[in-house]
Amino acid sequence: MEAAQSRHLFLLFLLTCGLALDIAAEIEGSSDGPGAAWGPMRLTDVPAAMEFITAVEVAVIGFFQDLEIPAVSVFHRVVKKFHDVSFGISTDSEVLAHFNITGNAISLFRLVDKEQLDLEGETIESIDDIKLSRFIEINSLHLVTEYNPVTVIGLFNSKIKIHLLLMMNKASPEYEESMRRYQKAAKLFQGKILFILVDSHIKANEKVISFFKLKMSQLPALAIYQTLDDEWDTLPIEEVSVEHVQSFCDGFLKGKLLRENHESEEKTPKVEL
Repeated sequence: MEAAQSRHLFLLFLLTCGLALDIAAEIEGSSDGPGAAWGPMRLTDVPAAMEFITAVEVAVIGFFQDLEIPAVSVFHRVVKKFHDVSFGISTDSEVLAHFNITGNAISLFRLVDKEQLDLEGETIESIDDIKLSRFIEINSLHLVTEYNPVTVIGLFNSKIKIHLLLMMNKASPEYEESMRRYQKAAKLFQGKILFILVDSHIKANEKVISFFKLKMSQLPALAIYQTLDDEWDTLPIEEVSVEHVQSFCDGFLKGKLLRENHESEEKTPKVEL
């Protein structure tokens, strides 16, 4: 009963922190990225499409049998809103068949969990800029995904059910180097653990931090959470290193919880020698 209540509370915290989803979904990305400069890449055969997908963390491909449908215009407009997503377009019948596309579709591919998410059928017929933008924003998971009220939906919809959160202030002098190391560690657990960044400088994120019984004075810290059984653990760290992250994740995967040791130490009366 407590586990179920814990998970409900955690989801509530995640879904209520920061901007409302409807507002966040309408925020346009930078217009100075690759999409704005060159538009979607034309993918004329299966090898080109496969290479395109595996070369980036998030790829969105428009698979169209008919380039005159309204969805094509929507696709081209939305390309300009995202600077960290690669866009491609294909009308080749062999490419569509390879990806099990039987009509017109827009598909998002994630390197982090090898997912292919499709918009097709009636959804494509009624697609507009806001709906397509929301689909991409919600589902764009990277090796390290920054937590916000939009990305949290995609995180919990991922087939990877263990999430590692790095809670630290993005404005701190150590941030850039810490992120470099954190991303390096993320590659070691690709397909097993989703790596997330929680910016402790954002007021709304204090709810996420408090859920894990952490104080601001203990940050930076790592928190790991398994969505299937609500198991979690924390590790305050002075420095983010690949070794610290790897050891913490390996321990959790083996069932070792540092939090239980801490709680046991707090409950055990200390005896003066």
